[in-house]
Amino acid sequence: MLRPEQMSKVSVAGSQRVLGDVIEAIHDLELVHLSDYDGNIEGFDNGDPMAGADEAAEKLVTVRSLKSILDVSEADAGPTRIVTDEALETELEEIRVEANELDDRRSELEDDLRDVEERIEAVEPFADLGIDLDLLRGYESLQVAVGEGEEDAVGRALRESSRVAAFETFAGDDTLGAFVYPKDGDDDAALDDALVGVDFTRIEVPEDAEASPGEYVAKLRDERNTVETKLERVDAELAEFRQEHAGFLLAAEEKLAIDVQKVEVPLQFASTDRAFVAEGWIPTDEYDAFDESVRAAVGEHAAVEELERADYEPSGHGHQAPAEDHDDTHADAAAATDGGTNAEFDESDSPPVVQDNPGPVSPFESLTEVINRPKYTELDPTVVLFLTFPAFYGFMIGDLGYGILYTALGFWLYSSFDSEMISKLGGVAMWAGGFTALFGVLYGEIFGLHLITNYVWEPVVGLADAPLKKGLHVGAFAELWLAASLVYGIAHLTIGYVFGFVNESRSHGVQTAVTESGGQMLLMLGVGLWLFSTHGQSGGGPRPELLYSVVELPAIVGIVGLVAALAGLVLVTIGEGAAGFLESPTYALVNTVSYTRIAAVLLAKAGMAYVVNLLVFGAYDVDLTSEAAQAHGYEPYTANYLFGLFPTEIHHETHFMLFSGPGKYQAEYYSVLFDGLIHMGWGGVIAGVLVLVVGHALVLGLGVTSAGLQALRLEYVEFFNKFYEGGGEKYNPFGYTRNYTTED
Repeated sequence: MLRPEQMSKVSVAGSQRVLGDVIEAIHDLELVHLSDYDGNIEGFDNGDPMAGADEAAEKLVTVRSLKSILDVSEADAGPTRIVTDEALETELEEIRVEANELDDRRSELEDDLRDVEERIEAVEPFADLGIDLDLLRGYESLQVAVGEGEEDAVGRALRESSRVAAFETFAGDDTLGAFVYPKDGDDDAALDDALVGVDFTRIEVPEDAEASPGEYVAKLRDERNTVETKLERVDAELAEFRQEHAGFLLAAEEKLAIDVQKVEVPLQFASTDRAFVAEGWIPTDEYDAFDESVRAAVGEHAAVEELERADYEPSGHGHQAPAEDHDDTHADAAAATDGGTNAEFDESDSPPVVQDNPGPVSPFESLTEVINRPKYTELDPTVVLFLTFPAFYGFMIGDLGYGILYTALGFWLYSSFDSEMISKLGGVAMWAGGFTALFGVLYGEIFGLHLITNYVWEPVVGLADAPLKKGLHVGAFAELWLAASLVYGIAHLTIGYVFGFVNESRSHGVQTAVTESGGQMLLMLGVGLWLFSTHGQSGGGPRPELLYSVVELPAIVGIVGLVAALAGLVLVTIGEGAAGFLESPTYALVNTVSYTRIAAVLLAKAGMAYVVNLLVFGAYDVDLTSEAAQAHGYEPYTANYLFGLFPTEIHHETHFMLFSGPGKYQAEYYSVLFDGLIHMGWGGVIAGVLVLVVGHALVLGLGVTSAGLQALRLEYVEFFNKFYEGGGEKYNPFGYTRNYTTED
């Protein structure tokens, strides 16, 4: 789990006459992550594409163009089929010709439709004006302007113009026409100059229209309807054509993509006129299957070799695999290696990463990959995310109702989308929802109501209350959760430092690991032990009492912690110099204190749910210490929280008024906090239902944006920063998973 699958570097060397058979064999296996040849073997160059590469690539472009024209999608696929070379020559060409003809007709009609709509748009203002189009142009001395503007402003500007002898305006609902006779008959700019400074947008009069604008618009609309009808027919023909040929196009695309893969892959090989060498990475456990497959395809005409089994050392790929008894005397193998020259590829050719996590953990790989895929030489933190992220999330929300909804949402994401990433995120959501429901049961809450406490923990289990409380009314729990958050942080960060120690010791040596990750961990652990110890308690100090009162480690533990912290400070200063010394407060305490956001979100979400229920149902409080309450059978009691590990004296109880109104609780030993909307008549009931649904939906949504993001922040910022770099290469084996074609 902490390491990826072990990978082996393999090579296949043979003569060019078996190249095609070797490619077919390794393609069918879908195992080899091929390495690119970088020119390091003397006498070898990058290979050339095989015969037919250009033709296959050209046909693939054609098929994808046709898919785009016909809007073919995966949903249009039919049963798998065999696509022959003859079908690619004849049927594909027939489809291309007819599809292009239909597409050309559609394009022409779309152009015609666009032209008609533009003409309608140009003439509609004149129909609004109500003046025949031939009356708006063709005058020698009369000047005409049509546009959009205020009639009063235009009229005022024309009256005030010294260059206008007479004018008349005509107004429609949105359009204005102005006719002007200039004082000087040769003054062509009188109208335009008069309208300078007036908010008037001019519209050009169409040259090709002579009838009344209303009749012309009606004619254009009839023309538009005709074009739209023709366009609908062509679209119907295209839809029918797509339905008829979509399956073939999807299958043809798949076959051609496979063909292009195969004919172009020699570009990654080292080649001469006589021989080739191909190298790549496969999971070590698959080497025997790889060897058998190649030998079954070409027999002894190619040499298969496991060059190395990559271990997890950053300085190299590790030890050489044990040599197998290959027949190096075979003529083809000898030609392939040019007399035994070692095939050395680029040193940066590191193994690809196949994360090796069991089924329940694998969805959390999506969270790791948000940062980056782990390097082959790094510890994979996915299992830690699996153990901590849902627990952090569930602890902060802690409600059975919300947990069920989160789980249902996660299942929908997991089962309804083809995307691997979304499916994995759905799995994460289901785990987070499961832990939310689990903590909800322990808190005794469903949608913020203590129904589980009232109907399970008290009558069935026999407890006086739920095992846990969020801390709104039992204040000791708020302090407990703050202290617990620090403990969570110390434990979580310790794992990160241990991971960092392992990674650094492998990449930079044990000394560097000790002075960096080791020193920071000692500093954090030492300060943490002192904070939770009673050392210096009597003299006060900077620590809040809740820390050492909750855990109460002996004073000697605090002294040991201070010594460890001092040792860590020395190591950090040695390893990082002055920068490490200045950063020591961050290592010692700041990172740990960041985890108190867990308790903060817990209390905030509990408070929001409480307010929603208080507004809807109302609540009352009972003072168990009052004489009146005790006279009616109430008295303080000890609740054995944490299954007896955390006994707490209870002096007050607060309850929601789910089934009775406030009148029942108007007594001297009750204190009604709020009457509740549902007890305020039908209007209050309607408002209460609205507040209940919207309020809990808001809390549900904020659970993702607050609890989810805060938990991720602790993972990515606090935890990952202690050890994680990422940057591993994804395992991308040569091959193709068939969806639309078959070879049988």
